[in-house]
Amino acid sequence: MKPLRVLQFNMQFGQGWDDADPDHAPIRLEDTITVIREQDADIVFLQEVEHAQNGGVQITPPPNYTRLLAELSGYHGCFTYPRADPRELPFGIGLAILTRTPLRGVTVRDLPSPPVTFDFYGRKTTPTDRVMLRADTTIGGRELRLLNTHLLAFFMLGASSADHPGQRQRVAEELAAAPGPMLLAGDFNVSHHESLVAQFAAQGFRTVQDQEITWRRRPYVLDHIFFNAPLARVAHRVIPTPASDHHALVAEFEWVK
Repeated sequence: MKPLRVLQFNMQFGQGWDDADPDHAPIRLEDTITVIREQDADIVFLQEVEHAQNGGVQITPPPNYTRLLAELSGYHGCFTYPRADPRELPFGIGLAILTRTPLRGVTVRDLPSPPVTFDFYGRKTTPTDRVMLRADTTIGGRELRLLNTHLLAFFMLGASSADHPGQRQRVAEELAAAPGPMLLAGDFNVSHHESLVAQFAAQGFRTVQDQEITWRRRPYVLDHIFFNAPLARVAHRVIPTPASDHHALVAEFEWVK
């Protein structure tokens, strides 16, 4: 059996990267689609699929996810927005999982954010909730659980997930309850990632890599693919791309028993 190929990518709703003016780089969803096609992954985990709208409005059906499924032939998929909230800021929201095999048991779990007050262009506000997206699939006769998430960037608020551990703890609870082989991927937004890696290792999950930075704006390892036995990592690569402010992370796995 060929290795199981997995892509993790925070796609920043299709907004690319411009060194001179990253916050006003053009939105080119076709570049996102090219990145995904080039990696030819069996499983794709995506964050920031959609661009948040004013007042927390959530467009249905989600336009970027709908186009991805239409143009990426051969994939099954599931998608979720976070809980709608008028405080939502104009960044990326929404999670998606794409797989070559059918998905079942799709479940969404809310990840509440604590009321940490911060300033956004002169306006005091508090963060909106995050979410986890879970689904099961069967690949080569093997059952596999998939979990996708995008945690709050406490470091952007002058705070730390070490002081506000609720979201990380809910993810750890999902890991502890894993019924068998599972992949967890996402943008975990932990600037000092060593504590995150150790926390999930205590639940039997390893990250494919924790040395190469995955974010252009600061030298942080924010994006991870975690796995448990009987999966074994056989290869991985961090792939810089101008299609987002995050790099793509690709890993290949084999079943060891």
